[in-house]
Amino acid sequence: MASISASDSAVKQILITMNEKDPFIIEDLDDYHLVIKADDEYRVRKELEAELEKNTYSLEAT
Repeated sequence: MASISASDSAVKQILITMNEKDPFIIEDLDDYHLVIKADDEYRVRKELEAELEKNTYSLEAT
């Protein structure tokens, strides 16, 4: 297992939408934290970074 911290609700919504296409979320902890499959962490971070760039956000490693 791995965890991802979403900086805001918009980022979390992007992650939930990504999860619908290729499931990786194990548990939704709260408004800002998700537990994901460890094997998918690198892919999810890269895909999220690409999505955030489209929206002029930046991703900081946690």
